[in-house]
Amino acid sequence: MNCPVCREPMIVLEYDQVEIDHCVSCKGIWLDRGELELLLDNGEEGKHLLSSFQGEPNPKEKPRTCPICSKKMEVVLCEDVQIDRCQAGDGLWFDLGELECIFRLSGLGGNTKVLEWLKHIFAKAV
Repeated sequence: MNCPVCREPMIVLEYDQVEIDHCVSCKGIWLDRGELELLLDNGEEGKHLLSSFQGEPNPKEKPRTCPICSKKMEVVLCEDVQIDRCQAGDGLWFDLGELECIFRLSGLGGNTKVLEWLKHIFAKAV
């Protein structure tokens, strides 16, 4: 699968049986449908977080293409963080640091194992 930002091939990392597509060039992360909920490890709170995503009327970036269906993704807000969501529901794109930021800001950062893993793998202070 190629990165929706820089078009470079992404590598697959695995955390607790969740496959995370990662671009080593721009450091972004792609999560397929359902993988964010698995990382959050809390079904109801994860569903609540996903339902809180609101369309961003004035995105800072131009629309990106979904690496699965090749259609334009929509920019959504989650806790004041802009992320890209496939309109067909194929998954979510997180630029460098956005996933960690959502974990912290959402109050779901109680899963410190995931945050520590992200910090270690992506060498980004959270």
